[in-house]
Amino acid sequence: MTVSRMSSVIFTVLFSLSPVCAFAPGLSRASHTTAFRTSRLTSSSEDFDDMAHDGRRSFFVKASATVASIAGLANIGFPESANAFGNKIKKINSDLGSYGLPIIEKVPDGYSPLLELFGKGKNRSPLLVEFVHPADWIVTLPSNDINGEDGTIQAGEYAKGDTATLFVNEDLGSVDVSTQNKAFFEKCIVKAISQRGESIYQDFKVKKVVQGTGNYLKGQQYAIIDFTYTLITGAGFEVDRKGVASVTSEGNGVQLLWAASTSIRYKKTEVQLRTITDSFRVYANGIDFSARRIVYAEDGL
Repeated sequence: MTVSRMSSVIFTVLFSLSPVCAFAPGLSRASHTTAFRTSRLTSSSEDFDDMAHDGRRSFFVKASATVASIAGLANIGFPESANAFGNKIKKINSDLGSYGLPIIEKVPDGYSPLLELFGKGKNRSPLLVEFVHPADWIVTLPSNDINGEDGTIQAGEYAKGDTATLFVNEDLGSVDVSTQNKAFFEKCIVKAISQRGESIYQDFKVKKVVQGTGNYLKGQQYAIIDFTYTLITGAGFEVDRKGVASVTSEGNGVQLLWAASTSIRYKKTEVQLRTITDSFRVYANGIDFSARRIVYAEDGL
């Protein structure tokens, strides 16, 4: 089993166990809101560990231990050796250089770089995606088969509810994000966080929009968005979450990397989340990715 496949399995197991991510299907949004309103999880504590004696905390601990055990067996989620890290940087910069793109000059201490082609399958438009993430986070990548590509690029410390997720919306076409209003970014992020169904969140709010943070390459623009929302879980309660997203538009759509954690943990994770989204880069225009696309014999190509 490949590392990518094993990491997908780990993510699936955790997603089914963790109350941060769990969602009970078959209930309407109104049903979820009514059933879970009385057991809302607030951010009155500075640290999630302060809830160690709460039954809900016990659930997290058990889920974390289970996934940590699986991750250990898969040898995933451990810090990279200096040699492995150095080789990764060389490989990424070699790839970037081959496309004529800016190389990575420096990676913050404790972080690991990621460069991945999103859209290797015939059903998606290719995008070269780059960002850094904490070195001990688990990375999951899209899967490809004869039917095309499925899934997205994500990194996270899933047992604690800390994640960074790529979302691509080709329906919006190419836009100039530096001229968009608050409603546009709200629509983009809401669609990103509701991929498992519209009933898993409520009370979404955009807190701050900073535009024109880019001009990284040939006029590229990125907007940084601060937001909050409430996740409705399948474990019988609600979780307040806070996050930050970087939004841009390359190729035929709009792309964003959104990173979030529980509101309780946000004081500890904010710097991490901002480091991740600040490092987000997407490349598509004028680049030939044909050599890296996946072609199956059944495609007749």
